[in-house]
Amino acid sequence: MRDIILDTETTGLDARGSDRIVEIGCVELLNQIPTGKTWQRYINPERDMPIEAFRVHGLSAEFLSDKPVFANIASSFLEFLGDGRLVIHNASFDMGFINAELERVGAAAIPMHRVVDTLDLARRKHPGAQNSLDALCQRYGIDNTKRELHGALLDAQLLCEVFIELTGGRQAAFELGRQHSSTTRVRAAAKSAEPRRIPQPFQMDDQTRAAHRAFVSTFSGEPIWARYDGEIAAASGSDKTRK
Repeated sequence: MRDIILDTETTGLDARGSDRIVEIGCVELLNQIPTGKTWQRYINPERDMPIEAFRVHGLSAEFLSDKPVFANIASSFLEFLGDGRLVIHNASFDMGFINAELERVGAAAIPMHRVVDTLDLARRKHPGAQNSLDALCQRYGIDNTKRELHGALLDAQLLCEVFIELTGGRQAAFELGRQHSSTTRVRAAAKSAEPRRIPQPFQMDDQTRAAHRAFVSTFSGEPIWARYDGEIAAASGSDKTRK
């Protein structure tokens, strides 16, 4: 299963009015495991930046003035999404802006049945508790100290970790690891059960022995191993006498 964790930053709250998207950040998951692939763009909203929004994400109109407009990044954005499932915190907000931008460039809207709202997941799992992204990071021990301001890619990366926790992805990965370990142990046991080969003694026929003695006779003096053979034979005879 391919999931795209997604977040946006905007100029305000009114998707159908004059407010626009100023940043989109995406993180790819395959079967609950981050692939390392991300997609992020700053977007020129073609309007001023309200001070309230600037205080949230720190993106000024001046900073965004040379960034591409949404029409110029729409095809790249949709290509990255592909047919993956979208995972968004408070999805109705972000999808309202995304579909408004797609409508402006004549592209089809993304249906909500493709979207998983982690805010809904968190509310069902932790009823009555605080379920903001920061609160969920704190609950699951996820380091969000770099989140001094909101940022679409940073928030998507944090949400990726939160989503894995909400859906039991870490436990699933652990179970997969256990299955792999069990398979390894079974294979090791099967290998240890195989019959061991018995070493076979080296066999030498009379012709080979005669050839060896003839070769040794060409040496000057007595070979050193001949003296050891004599000592071993003597010791063996002595042992037999003691027995």
